[in-house]
Amino acid sequence: MKAIASAKIITSALCITALFGCQKGPSGSTPETKKEGQVVAEVNGTTITTADFNRELKNLPEYLKSMAATPQGRKEMMDTMVIRELILQQAAKDGVDKSPEIADKLEDLKKRLIVEAFLKKKVETDAKVSDDDLKKFYEQNKDKFKTGDQIRASHILVKTEKEAKDILAQLKAGGKFEELAKKNSVDSSAAQGGDLGWFGKGSMVPAFEKAAMALKEGQISDVVKSDFGYHIIKLTGKRPAGIRPFEEVKDQIKAAIMPSKQQEIFQKIKEELKKGAKISIKEDVLNSIGGAKGESKPDAAPAAPAAPAAPEKK
Repeated sequence: MKAIASAKIITSALCITALFGCQKGPSGSTPETKKEGQVVAEVNGTTITTADFNRELKNLPEYLKSMAATPQGRKEMMDTMVIRELILQQAAKDGVDKSPEIADKLEDLKKRLIVEAFLKKKVETDAKVSDDDLKKFYEQNKDKFKTGDQIRASHILVKTEKEAKDILAQLKAGGKFEELAKKNSVDSSAAQGGDLGWFGKGSMVPAFEKAAMALKEGQISDVVKSDFGYHIIKLTGKRPAGIRPFEEVKDQIKAAIMPSKQQEIFQKIKEELKKGAKISIKEDVLNSIGGAKGESKPDAAPAAPAAPAAPEKK
């Protein structure tokens, strides 16, 4: 997916995640206790505070946190939190929160969260990848980090041409690009001052790419229109084709290696837990579940950890 094209999809994901995320605040069916932080919104007497918002933000996936850091992202996230509170209040009035189905699911969720917390703590403690491991992977897979000519650019994305022209006028009057991007851009890159990182041909939508490639280093474009709004682009770097340096791909290599390392640790945890446990499995009952037929079969050997794939190039 192209970098600019991801903005709308990420915004939708932000709303969906906030709507179905687990909020520990009152549901509208119980009296509200004193809450931390300043009040951001009130919904039929129930308050949503800065502490609620920050807790929600903390629980978001990493790829959505930067989107929520933009003014538009915060507004959409708050709106979704309000909608969720309204749903919770209505559900409480309808008695949905007291149904046996909810009680069963809450008990199941509690067990899953406990298991998840236990494994997360154990795996994060034991699954460590050293710099030597990362460098070894890099040296053995240098061909996978080759790129063509690349540029690095920042941009400010707004919804209307008037907004873009006003911002461009501020830039020409001496305004700082990074500050104006953080304040005005509706793209997830706003939190990084509009920085989009390094990219080559074919990575961006045509109108954006054509304008960015035509700039000189340090130069700022005029207003550029695309399907996603109006951009102001600043070219911040150029580099020829070659192998990307280790420091630049270090985190990507770690992300590629980590799953197999975690799988290895998880396998060890299972073996250790089974050593001191008394386990009895009724094979005949197990095989009868769901109408299964046939003789019981020995447990299949666990699959070997998959070899880590090379990180995707930007």
